[in-house]
Amino acid sequence: MAYPQTELELAVLFRSLRARAPEQWISHVLADPEPQLARYLFLKQAWERLIADGQVTWIDQAIELARSSPSEPYAGLGFALQRVLAAGASREDISEIGRCLQAQALFSISYLIDGPAYEEPGLENIHWRLFRLNEGETPHGEPIGGLHESVLKTDPTGREMRPKT
Repeated sequence: MAYPQTELELAVLFRSLRARAPEQWISHVLADPEPQLARYLFLKQAWERLIADGQVTWIDQAIELARSSPSEPYAGLGFALQRVLAAGASREDISEIGRCLQAQALFSISYLIDGPAYEEPGLENIHWRLFRLNEGETPHGEPIGGLHESVLKTDPTGREMRPKT
């Protein structure tokens, strides 16, 4: 894969990806092209899988899934959401709780990927890292490190998970 090489090519790429503060990402990528671009792309896709800011349709979908399949995995979410709504919580508040919890989980998993190995005897050589893969599906280049450091910077709202003002 040919990476964008120039500041202009990177500016076009990051703007097409709707990156917040693209000039910061451009300077990081110019300094260390492959891992920085891969870091941004991984986190962008991760955020796309989380509850979007202000999105509430997932609440009714979870409730409907619980009603139609009460013994399926995650059905408890729908039942709990139904009780919370009945107690008077707004869909917007519920969605903010869900979004914050998901973002915290993304941070924790990103930290785990970079984190220390197990300290238990016999397991100390087990480590986690994120790598790009080449066409042969084998690791390519250096590990993509510091994911947790960029989780908040890649919040699609640009608020870094701070409340709306």
